[in-house]
Amino acid sequence: MTHPRPFRRNFLLLQGPHGPFFHALAGMLRQAGCRVWRAGFNAGDRAFWPDAESYIAHTGSVADWPAHLDALIQRLELTDIVLYGDARPVHAAAVRAARAAGLTVHVFEEGYLRPYWITYERGGSNGNSRLMQLSLGEIRAALGARRPQVPDPPARWGDMRQHIFYGALYHAMVLAGHRRYRNMAPHRGVSVAAELRLYLRRLAGMPLHSLERARATRRIRRGGFPYHLALLQLEHDASFQNYSPFSSMTEFLELCVRDFAAGAPHHHHLVFKAHPLEDGRVPLRTHVRRIARAHGVAARVHFVRGGKLAALLDQARSAVTVNSTSGQQALLRGLPIRVFGEAVYAKPEFVSDQPLAAFFAAPRRPDLQAYRDFRHYLLETSQIPGGFYSAQGRQRALRRVVDLMLATMDPYDMLRAGRTAPRAHLAIAM
Repeated sequence: MTHPRPFRRNFLLLQGPHGPFFHALAGMLRQAGCRVWRAGFNAGDRAFWPDAESYIAHTGSVADWPAHLDALIQRLELTDIVLYGDARPVHAAAVRAARAAGLTVHVFEEGYLRPYWITYERGGSNGNSRLMQLSLGEIRAALGARRPQVPDPPARWGDMRQHIFYGALYHAMVLAGHRRYRNMAPHRGVSVAAELRLYLRRLAGMPLHSLERARATRRIRRGGFPYHLALLQLEHDASFQNYSPFSSMTEFLELCVRDFAAGAPHHHHLVFKAHPLEDGRVPLRTHVRRIARAHGVAARVHFVRGGKLAALLDQARSAVTVNSTSGQQALLRGLPIRVFGEAVYAKPEFVSDQPLAAFFAAPRRPDLQAYRDFRHYLLETSQIPGGFYSAQGRQRALRRVVDLMLATMDPYDMLRAGRTAPRAHLAIAM
């Protein structure tokens, strides 16, 4: 008996996470019988793609890209496109073109449950994710009777140094090969040279920053005062730029300090925790000190550079953020949280909608069981064990994600149809 030949899938990979993840992904897709190409927009994209024959350089402008992509869809008979984040201009245009042509759009992102998972969805992520439209009732209906105990992740970043190293290497390559791609403007607000300098400064300053962070954390933990934790994120990050009511992080700092001064009990403190990849392009510490002095609470406001979050969360009174994924670490501990931007986890059952001053005065606790159901739903669907930047993390992610990409249904529909097995056993430490 002969079996029908499977439908051949033709994948075009766009910009991926810094490093070799997309090239390793392409290798496994080819082993599965697919054809794979990579579209590159700068020399950094080319540097992490050793196969010259399957590399397609886009050397025109952002405005030229949609027409170029339409031509590629026809010439290569594309069936799928793959990208990392859907908000940067070339990716947003690609998503629109792919939908118009009936292609499947595969979107990777940093994990909604960081750091030991990555996110895989179809069609969109963050504010464009299907999670934004799902109610808790729909989530619980899809889970059905699945309620196994899910172990908590270790409270440490496994590959932060690799992340920063690959970022610095990527921008060095972009700068070195800028001439060929001179028509492509960077999607962030600083030049490639400035971005490289920021990465290198971040790498060089890591030992000193680690000591400074340890001292600041120790003072807070031993201070004996109740405190609220403000979880900061990168001002240039897509989730802040596209799904936030603020035009700058300074606006968020001002709101937090003002309403803390107005509403929090006088013996409470406020701790601003910077993102682990914060590189100093925004002088956050300076802004925090200035705003705290202006509101008369300088002695009760603290700033901590990046690093691990667990040590501060474990003793916090509450948490506040724009829409950082680290908000889920607060929810996992049952902490009240106030979120201002669009976030996949901002469900009314476990995220407060109180005015911020009232929140600081008496924060409303989340429905912890509701959040645990939501978290388990993520682990059953879009959260893939592994990482982009370490070799071990890439290996773990690739074991799972290629099968999901080749499936006829996306992870959310698969769970609803009962076609996926419980995956809690995969959520183990790396």
